[in-house]
Amino acid sequence: MRYRRVGSSDLVVSEYGFGAATFGGRGDFFGAWGATDVDAARELIDQCLDAGVNLFDTADVYSDGASEEVLGAALRGRRDKVVISTKAALPTGDGAGDYGTSRRRLVQAVESALRRLGTDRIDLFQLHAYDASTPMEEVVDVLDELVRSGKILYTGVSNFSGWQLMKMLSTADERGAARPVAHQVYYSLIGRDYEWELMPLAVEERVGAIVWSPLGWGRMTGRVRRGVPLPSSSRLHATASAGPPVDDERLYRVVDALDRVAHDTAKTVAQVALNWLSDRHSVSSVIIGARNREQLNENLGAAGWSLSAPHRELLDNVSDTDAPYPYFPYYRQDGFARLNPPLYPAVARDCS
Repeated sequence: MRYRRVGSSDLVVSEYGFGAATFGGRGDFFGAWGATDVDAARELIDQCLDAGVNLFDTADVYSDGASEEVLGAALRGRRDKVVISTKAALPTGDGAGDYGTSRRRLVQAVESALRRLGTDRIDLFQLHAYDASTPMEEVVDVLDELVRSGKILYTGVSNFSGWQLMKMLSTADERGAARPVAHQVYYSLIGRDYEWELMPLAVEERVGAIVWSPLGWGRMTGRVRRGVPLPSSSRLHATASAGPPVDDERLYRVVDALDRVAHDTAKTVAQVALNWLSDRHSVSSVIIGARNREQLNENLGAAGWSLSAPHRELLDNVSDTDAPYPYFPYYRQDGFARLNPPLYPAVARDCS
């Protein structure tokens, strides 16, 4: 397992982190993901720690707080060995103060997360969505106060657009406040939108990417294939409509290429897809999830090796898509390459 700093910060995380969205199982949506209890969570965490994983990610909205509760209980006695990441902003109730990033909401969210997690600090606290109704100055100030109090150590965001993240960064700089060091983003071989604007911004501003759903919402496990019915046990039956949109033909092309690489490397489709992500520009950590030890063992098998240049080129090419506006008018022209040189070396590096 390699370890990397998150963006420009001194926060060091494993290249693969564990996502605790399967912990708790409250409600129809998260119940379809998994219902891991404390005892089972403790076993999965043991397995992660043995493999070198130190980052554990959750959110207040996951199973209505039960994910944080289970994670905290399962980590009892070894809190100092791990990095805990959680998030808040999405609605957790029907009340006026149950969503967003106002001062009141963020202070309450952090206090509640600390209680559920059974800890005195959150290593990485991320805004789970952009709140257009709260002035950015208020958001930045309250997060800075929470950092100064020691209740959170580093801040980040999740699913922000480029202009939203840049607005937060510039506001933090103007006010001399803590700036976000992480951006939790969707990124996969079948979802490369992150590369067009958010990745160059991350490299330029030194914001580390924490990748969610690296297997394309469960579509690149090797079980979803052309001409084969979706397995009855797949959570896609209940959750596909809530996940990232995917063109089926593109998915099947990518899976066909993953099969070829998996055969050549004696790895699984999932391991190849995860490994492709781990060395992409700005990526600090890739979040993997699992409902049982077998799934986790397979996903952890993505660590400790690297794809060859020909295999990486094959996957790059088969998953490539046309550039969106405003990039497409000049993307294939020489002038564009001269004005916009390739990204300089990734922010995410191994720590010695």
